[in-house]
Amino acid sequence: MAKRGKKYADSEKLVARGKLYNTGEALELCLQTAKANFDETIEVHMRLGVDSRHADQQVRGVVVLPNGTGKKMRILAICKGEAQALAKEQGADFVGEKDMIDRIQNEGWTDFDLMITTPDMMGLVGRLGKILGPKGLMPNPKSGTVTQDVAKAVREAKAGKIEYRLDKTNIIHCSIGKASFGKDKLIENFNVLMDAVIKSKPTSAKGQYIKSCAFASTMGPGIRVISGKNEQQAA
Repeated sequence: MAKRGKKYADSEKLVARGKLYNTGEALELCLQTAKANFDETIEVHMRLGVDSRHADQQVRGVVVLPNGTGKKMRILAICKGEAQALAKEQGADFVGEKDMIDRIQNEGWTDFDLMITTPDMMGLVGRLGKILGPKGLMPNPKSGTVTQDVAKAVREAKAGKIEYRLDKTNIIHCSIGKASFGKDKLIENFNVLMDAVIKSKPTSAKGQYIKSCAFASTMGPGIRVISGKNEQQAA
C-alpha cells in the first residue's frame, strides 16, 4: 500500500473510526478533509445488496444533478446534417461524422470526455470499440449517449447529467460535485442521485438494498453515511 501524506493523515484523524454520520455531518467533514491545492471532487460510493453477475440485478441509469458536477465536459457529437448544427448550438466541443471516426481510428485521438451519437452512425462507431471501450467512452443507449436527439443529450450532459452503474464488486462510484460547491449544493446533488438509485432497485433484489454508503474527497479518507433513511424510502 502506498504511503499516505501528512495532509491525509491529519484528515484521517478527523474521522471517527466505525462511526456512521448523517448526510450533512458527513459532507461537512468531507469538506474539511479536502485540503489539496485544487478544487477537489466529492465522490459517493454505494455498495448495493445485489449481484451484478445476474442480468436481472443490474443497476444502471442516468440522472441530471441540479447543481452540475463542476467538471467541464468535452463532448464529441457524431451525427449528420442538421443534427450537427443543433449539437454545436448546445455546446458540443467537437462535431463530425466519418472524419472524427477516422481520426480516432487512425490517430488514437480520445481527447474528449463523452461521445454522443445517433443510431444510424453506430455501424461506423462500433468499429471503435477496442479504442473507446477500455476508456469508458463507448456510446450506449442505456446511458443516453446513443439517441436521435443529440442536441438534448449534449445540453443535459453540459448541465450535469451523469451515469451511475455497478462495478464488478457491486459498488456505484459517482461524483456529486466539487468542494467549492459547499454543503447545501452537494446535499441536493446527493439526494437526487440517491433517489435515482433507489428507483432503479431491481425487483429481484432481496434484503437490504443500500448496504453501505460513504463520501470522500479526491485526496481525503472515506466517511461512512447512515443509509437507514434511504432504506425506508426504498421499502
